[in-house]
Amino acid sequence: MAAAAGGAYANLKLHITPEKFYVEACDDGANDVLAIDRVSTEVTLTVKKDIPPSAVTRQIYGILGTIRLVAGSYLIVITKKRKVGEFFSHAVWKAVDFDILSYKKTMLHLTDIQLQDNKAFLAMISHVLSVDGFYFSTTYDLTHTLQRLANTSPEFQEMSLLERADPRFVWNGHLLREFAAQPEIHRFATPVMHGFITMYSCSINGKYFDWILISRRSCFRAGVRYYVRGIDSEGHAANFVETEQIVHYNGSKASFVQTRGSIPFFWSQRPNLKYKPKPQISKSVNHVCSCFYFPLFFDGMGYYVAWSMSF
Repeated sequence: MAAAAGGAYANLKLHITPEKFYVEACDDGANDVLAIDRVSTEVTLTVKKDIPPSAVTRQIYGILGTIRLVAGSYLIVITKKRKVGEFFSHAVWKAVDFDILSYKKTMLHLTDIQLQDNKAFLAMISHVLSVDGFYFSTTYDLTHTLQRLANTSPEFQEMSLLERADPRFVWNGHLLREFAAQPEIHRFATPVMHGFITMYSCSINGKYFDWILISRRSCFRAGVRYYVRGIDSEGHAANFVETEQIVHYNGSKASFVQTRGSIPFFWSQRPNLKYKPKPQISKSVNHVCSCFYFPLFFDGMGYYVAWSMSF
């Protein structure tokens, strides 16, 4: 039900030459090699015989994507992972270390100010990647609840993980934009969610079952409390989190979903020396956008209960 027909490659080798990055798919029966030109940034499929013997080879566990900074383009890859567990026969992994690889072989084309700016941007990216809580699976769609997956079409089931993933919970969606534009290379792309996942085998009155907890943080309007409040013009609420509890017992599955987000209208609450800063409601925008919130976040969830919490 939840498995994608075109899952991402699980075993990869990165071959580095001065001219190209080669990412070799090492799954059983796989023959694809992704070639990334370090000069033109062109991304194409090739074959294993095209990998130069002189290439420096290392093991990687996924491609997070690419990003362009002051110095040029960079490739970000997952270099370490830890297994969280398995449910429905699908392995779930936690990404614990990354590497940021420059396409450029030298930084001589940059001025001193550009070098400082590029170094600052790299430090920002490294800081974000050091935050705990990045998870992925190469065969299971972690971005959708069981209920959403149970109500999908056969065409949806045939999509790649990247194509079918809920963009709200794909934290490397921007980094994978070039991959998304080329369906033939989707299996090299690893959608990564941010949040929390845990799994336990439990027993109550002699009945054994699996209990899974998945919390998905939305990548839209994420930020520090007080500094990010309300919604945007598309109805995305600040610091939105979807938490799903799954019980798997004797072949049957049950799912209970809770969501939380900032109060869905335009407002702010800048911190000051007061214990509880007064919220400021925007008077310059049309609050009708708040009507987009419920269809956007609760479509396909059936009945739900909504309540307001104090600021």
